[in-house]
Amino acid sequence: MNNGRTKGEVEAAIRNAIIKFEQEFMGRGPEDVKAFILCDLLVVRLKGVLTQAERQLAKSVEGIEMVKAMRQNLISQGREKLCSQVSEIAGFTVSGLFTDIDTKIGERVIVFSLEEDLEEHFR
Repeated sequence: MNNGRTKGEVEAAIRNAIIKFEQEFMGRGPEDVKAFILCDLLVVRLKGVLTQAERQLAKSVEGIEMVKAMRQNLISQGREKLCSQVSEIAGFTVSGLFTDIDTKIGERVIVFSLEEDLEEHFR
């Protein structure tokens, strides 16, 4: 299923797809992105995701809620495209997408669950 690619190559391809998605849907890319294949999960950690305006908003409880709601809304609008891209890279269907953002440190985590154990294909 991995077309002869290494685990690192697949993780890099997923990383690049996430960066492109963030640039297209969020208007800017994160400062750093790492992708990890863990059994049937793809865990993506994005650092430096907040815009200057979001950092200002995140100084209040209401602002934090606004930032989180906006980010959730944007990812739900692009969910189908993002899951399709990740499925194509991984070679397996994405069955779930979970995400949260920590506005205090400006990090976001995205977890994709796959229908099969991708990690097994690299052993």
